[in-house]
Amino acid sequence: MKEVKRPRKQLILYYAIALAALLLFNLFAMPRLAEKSVTQVDYGTFMTMTAEGNIGKVEIGTNYIVFTDKTQENIYKTGVLNDPELINRLHQANAVFSGEITEEVSPFLSFVLSWIFPIIFFIILGNILSKAFMKKAGGNNSMMFNLGKSNAKIYVKSSGGIRFSDVAGVDEAKESLKEVVDYLDNPEKYTAIGASMPKGVLLVGPPGTGKTMIAKAVAGEANVPFFSMSGSEFVEMFVGMGASKVRDLFGQAKEKAPCIIFIDEIDAIGQRRDGRPGSNDEREQTLNQLLTEMDGFEGNTGVIILAATNRPETLDPALTRPGRFDRRVPVELPDLKGREAILKVHAKRIKTDGNINYLTIARMASGASGAELANIINEAALRAVRAGKEVVSQADLEESIEVVIAGYQKKNSLLTDKEKLVVAYHEMGHAIVAAKQAGTSPIQKITIVPRTSGALGYTLQTEEDNKYLLTKSEIESRIAILTGGRAAEQVGVGTVTTGASNDIIEATKLARAAIMRFGMSEHFGMTALETQTNVYLGGDSVLNCSADTMAKVDHLVTDLIKMQYDKACSILTENRKKLDELALYLYHNETVSGKEFYEILEN
Repeated sequence: MKEVKRPRKQLILYYAIALAALLLFNLFAMPRLAEKSVTQVDYGTFMTMTAEGNIGKVEIGTNYIVFTDKTQENIYKTGVLNDPELINRLHQANAVFSGEITEEVSPFLSFVLSWIFPIIFFIILGNILSKAFMKKAGGNNSMMFNLGKSNAKIYVKSSGGIRFSDVAGVDEAKESLKEVVDYLDNPEKYTAIGASMPKGVLLVGPPGTGKTMIAKAVAGEANVPFFSMSGSEFVEMFVGMGASKVRDLFGQAKEKAPCIIFIDEIDAIGQRRDGRPGSNDEREQTLNQLLTEMDGFEGNTGVIILAATNRPETLDPALTRPGRFDRRVPVELPDLKGREAILKVHAKRIKTDGNINYLTIARMASGASGAELANIINEAALRAVRAGKEVVSQADLEESIEVVIAGYQKKNSLLTDKEKLVVAYHEMGHAIVAAKQAGTSPIQKITIVPRTSGALGYTLQTEEDNKYLLTKSEIESRIAILTGGRAAEQVGVGTVTTGASNDIIEATKLARAAIMRFGMSEHFGMTALETQTNVYLGGDSVLNCSADTMAKVDHLVTDLIKMQYDKACSILTENRKKLDELALYLYHNETVSGKEFYEILEN
């Protein structure tokens, strides 16, 4: 939807402001500027300078006397008193009587310079700025000054945009939004039974899961105008400007109803109002205006609001209540089937050899978001180009997963033979402990090639199926696998290194979560000792216990990790020959596939 309009209202406002500024300048500033170079003195100073002979030119008016000093560089002004001897004293001081100290400008020339010329200048400047802004905006309702005006992007249905068929892995969100689009196309089908669409739909989920992409798909599918704006675009320096932008946005939407408004990252303006001193008045006024506008949609006006955020817990309750955002649609990380579908969607853009097993790639990319999966496809294409190939193969995709997870291979980072052997034992310790426990994910790959992320090696496990719950024994097994690297160093090499630093951090996190959040401690039972906020942004922990309780938790965490470390040491000691054999095999080959690993371990 592209409209080219001359911004008449903005031009009128501009000219009114310019005229007012010109009037004030001529009434107050010009007289002061005219007198800027004349110094006001009293009559006594004038008499003293005359007596001292420090008088140059003198101009005597009806109620003023203007004179200069001998140098004629400084001009002075004083009043007129009844002084009959003044002329004689000035003659004695060799003063020059003149009427040219302050030249009078003709009234006509003064009027032209003060009024006509500035008005013509502002008119020309206004036309130039108007054309420049219209050209820059490409004809989209450009404005001279957009303070208080929304700069929402407007989309309409097109053949080249993103469609629902281009979005995968979020089937529930797609179904919900398909219903919204269908309602806008065929409202009679819903009103006939008395149903009405939600006024607002809130998309929540981690970054990279496709919230904005789904909104773009709505714009591609809908036959109605689609207004898109980021929450941060409402925030202005001046109080009240954000609220004005909200009014302008909703005003445009009402004129073009039925339509859709999409506000990305709505938490920028929708955060909870706390009333604390120093709070952001501009943001709160903007939020209040948004609440008012959403309440103003009485009945089925055909305006539906979509919003996206990854911080839903920070939103104001008045914004998320039914009647405003009636429906919350989670856009979570995709499951195994969803990852496979997303990979296939993005793979349409690249050339492949036709032998890609997307299910295997999806298993290897466990926990990846839609954005990360798109990046994996792109990295595979880049790798194929670097290798001089014309199509992408399975090996390219598998390597691209390692690039996204651990970074590129560090070709110039050379480990010493001793370090390389320690790393080989470390990684084989993880793999053997995982393989010798029931219910663990199978090993896909083991490598000791250093990566740009800082990892000197890693062991890749792949989940066979979707996993939504973890048992206590599975958590303990995972802790044992994490400690397996350090245990292998101790058992195989007889010393420990700094290579287990990240393993220690992850094991501690998992053990602490089991005790404090999952209620898996016999000592505390089903007691939540901490809660998590910002779950979609990594999670921040909030303690719900005393310092004494935390001290007990620390002891329990230490005991749990030590118990699993001893378990890992026991497994590796029992399989010492296989540990040595596999570690040496990895040392010489640097990379071992899961198939090779299991063949050596089981024979």
